[in-house]
Amino acid sequence: MSYRSVPTALLIGNFVIGTSVVAPAGILNELSRDLHVSIREASYLIAFGSAVLCIGSPLMSWLTSNLDRRLALAGAMLVIALTHIASAFVTTFTSLLAIRMVMLLAAAFFTPQAASLAGVIAAPDKRASTVAYVFIGWSFALALGVPLITAIASRYGWPASYFAIGAIALVCFVFLCLALPARFTTPPVDLRTWADLFRSPPILTLLAISAIFACAQFMVLTFIAPLLVLLGKTNADGISLTIALYGLAGIIGSIVAARIVGPIGPFATSLIFAGSVAIGMAVWTAGSGAFLAMLPGVLIWGFGFSAINSLQQARLVLAAPELSAGAVALNTSVLYIGQAVGSAIGGVLFERGQYLPIGYLATAIMIGGLGVLLTTRPRKEARAET
Repeated sequence: MSYRSVPTALLIGNFVIGTSVVAPAGILNELSRDLHVSIREASYLIAFGSAVLCIGSPLMSWLTSNLDRRLALAGAMLVIALTHIASAFVTTFTSLLAIRMVMLLAAAFFTPQAASLAGVIAAPDKRASTVAYVFIGWSFALALGVPLITAIASRYGWPASYFAIGAIALVCFVFLCLALPARFTTPPVDLRTWADLFRSPPILTLLAISAIFACAQFMVLTFIAPLLVLLGKTNADGISLTIALYGLAGIIGSIVAARIVGPIGPFATSLIFAGSVAIGMAVWTAGSGAFLAMLPGVLIWGFGFSAINSLQQARLVLAAPELSAGAVALNTSVLYIGQAVGSAIGGVLFERGQYLPIGYLATAIMIGGLGVLLTTRPRKEARAET
């Protein structure tokens, strides 16, 4: 049976997921103003959401591990569509937050299972590149989805942006129903899977790297809209442009990563793109105060952002193919732990008016993560150069 259209369907699904998860960061100003909450309170949509994603990813993977993948993935997308449409009609922040928590349970399931399915259907020598391809959807979310949502919210209000996400998710739901194979399952996740994963030092190290990288980046990303206004002296159009450039750079980076990961290997590719993130964050921070000076940092940072996430997933799939569903689910969890911690730290600094230190601390944490990444260098590579 041909699975040619499956990776593209999963890519589009990740586009919807990425847009759904990150969208509040681009419209924090509108949400804060219209729902009468502070910027920090509005950021709870991301911070609390990350906590739900963290718990929900392994939980939903375990509960649904025996389900047909088409039924499960398409069903998750339908939940995402309906909850966004419902969100467009709420009038209080509490209601919006509650509905988002339900939506994120579905999102928590989709991304790791998409990566697992991509790894299972691909030929062994194509697994890393196929997983990387599927995660280009997140780059498209940042290049197109979130800027579009930001532009809609600034012109027509945040409810219109939520309705737009719901409509796109409905279209994706139909595509998933048509493209994914029926009666197809991936290796089940059971309690023994979790025990095996937690006994594997290489996997635990990879998971720690994911958490550190996410923490560093979401200290800034969560508050990118208000930070651009306060430090870059720009407006909603400038915010949309910045996020679009970030995502466009991510698409280019993901394509490059998918092309070079085979010839040079996942470790070397990860090092290149994680280094790009660290350099970009440093340039962003150094340019704070001038919008045009911050944009080069956005491009360099964005080039590595999506690629490093997909490469981490690919390295986990390659490290334990038989445990891939659980490993990728755990990676998604630790990503969201990192996001929650980063959002919380950034929120404390933001509320105290320490806008510039957010970037400096985030860059330092990212550099620390690079140090941990270096410890995962494959032994064969190390011996070959000695």
